[in-house]
Amino acid sequence: MVTAFSNLFGVGGAPLCAIARGKNDRQKAQEIMNNAFFMLVLTGILLTFTGIIFHRPLLFLFGASAATYPYASGYMVIYLFGTVFVMVSLGMNPYINSQGFAKVGMKTVLLGAAVNIILDPIFIFLLNLGVKGAALATILSQFFSALWVIRFLTGKQAELTLDFRGFSPNLLCIFEIAKLGVSTFCMAFTNSLVQIVCNF
Repeated sequence: MVTAFSNLFGVGGAPLCAIARGKNDRQKAQEIMNNAFFMLVLTGILLTFTGIIFHRPLLFLFGASAATYPYASGYMVIYLFGTVFVMVSLGMNPYINSQGFAKVGMKTVLLGAAVNIILDPIFIFLLNLGVKGAALATILSQFFSALWVIRFLTGKQAELTLDFRGFSPNLLCIFEIAKLGVSTFCMAFTNSLVQIVCNF
């Protein structure tokens, strides 16, 4: 479901950003990317707090039982603290691809996967953290992916960089982004619902 919200502003805004670049409207492209980043962070924060507050009823709604709840809760609460990292890495990666840096975008995914693979056995078995260790490894891998994305989008190599000097949210721009991203949002969200139903 977090992926669905990432798609809403990532997949939704990147094509608009590319179109603006094609028209040589750098200011518009910059505005789209900045507003998308703002919404990804804001949505990530809201999802984090909402998930933590309602994690118990949500887990039972998603198919947890009294026996599995302690494990599910231990994983979910820790994982939720990495929501913003997930939103930034998944949501902003399309803006790297839309600037023609497909290899950099691929490295974002590979970095997160590699760090997760390395840290999982360390936290789960070596440090004996179990399910909580798996969650911790996951959010750390997401943190490094997000850091990679932000570092690129604030560096000299990117054509468009994140710049919030004088920034204020543009509701019309946000609406246009969300309007284009709603289809991928719905596909990811309904896929999550199917998985939830299959858990029962």
